[in-house]
Amino acid sequence: MLETLKNFWESTGLAIAAADPETLIKYLIMYVIIGILLYLAIVRKFEPMLLLPIAFGMLLANIPGQELIHTELFFVDHPDYGQILQEGGLIDMLYLGVKLGIYPSLIFMGIGAMTDFSPMIANPKSLMLGAAAQLGVFVSYAGAVFLGFSAAAAAAIAIIGGADGPTAILVTKELAPVLLGAIAIAAYSYMALIPMIQPPIMKLVTTKKERAIKMTALRKVSKKELILFPIIVTGVVCLILPSAAPLIGFLMLGNLFNVTGVVDRLSKTAQNELINIVTICLGVSVGATANAESFLSLPTVCIILLGLAAFCFSTLGGLLGGKLMCRLTGGRINPLIGSAGVSAVPMAARVSQIVGQKEDPSNFLLMHAMGPNVAGVIGSAIAAGWFLSCFG
Repeated sequence: MLETLKNFWESTGLAIAAADPETLIKYLIMYVIIGILLYLAIVRKFEPMLLLPIAFGMLLANIPGQELIHTELFFVDHPDYGQILQEGGLIDMLYLGVKLGIYPSLIFMGIGAMTDFSPMIANPKSLMLGAAAQLGVFVSYAGAVFLGFSAAAAAAIAIIGGADGPTAILVTKELAPVLLGAIAIAAYSYMALIPMIQPPIMKLVTTKKERAIKMTALRKVSKKELILFPIIVTGVVCLILPSAAPLIGFLMLGNLFNVTGVVDRLSKTAQNELINIVTICLGVSVGATANAESFLSLPTVCIILLGLAAFCFSTLGGLLGGKLMCRLTGGRINPLIGSAGVSAVPMAARVSQIVGQKEDPSNFLLMHAMGPNVAGVIGSAIAAGWFLSCFG
């Protein structure tokens, strides 16, 4: 009986963790981090759709002795998928959707089905603001190279500045899979904190007079324009940058489902059931890559800091682009909409609206800000495609 109890105790996670005090401390630190993420998701409601499954995936990965995921099978140059299918655990099977690039593209299809491109089509200048808001991507790339990361790893870190989780995951799984957990958590955490990160920068860069500028109503966009837009964008962007096709192509396919009005069932499925199922699988499997051994390291700290810098510089780039357009148009563009050029739809546009209304309660910037916001989605996908073509 004693021997049986001893064997049982030695097989428990408590015994495995207690066998090495240093490992035990790492697990305890991870549990604190997981607790913070769960608090942000459940109590503060910051991006709960993704932070909650990511945090729970981290919890599962940091149970000593668990056999759910074996990251060593994936973090090699040429994974043996036969071995993964034979020896892998449950989350190993789910992670195949990340490794093969399935989940990010399917999520982009759902985003496309939910996105209204008419504000950008009505005001094509929004594309320039979406491009300006990619400043953080290239600043953080330079910073990562300076800190000693390889060019491929620096590109994966830099894409955090695009403020688009699926894009960051797609680039990282190709260029720096070992860093996936840290990059994904940084990207989604900062996306959730946009209402806290952006307003101070917006008030610092713009004047009270600029923030109070009222913009005229956008013109009505025809159905023909809405249908042609995703087709033309797919053709032009993917011909120039084929590596962007998985993101741009599925983003525009989802949008085409919506705007044509002839496949309502497909559009509703992409917007609801499909994207919800994929989000669960993506969140849990990505979170599970953040185990104590790989996550608690100096590179993770650098990634967190570089991610914050990327978000700040992307916001700054969009605002500077907005100020330039304000001057070129004689004060008809409120520069606040430039901060919405990051790809966090529709949160960044809402922040522009909120900050603008604090200066003038009658100001309505939301639809104007949606133009740069959806342009940022395209811009981040193009930046991702460029990095993949250069370093993939």
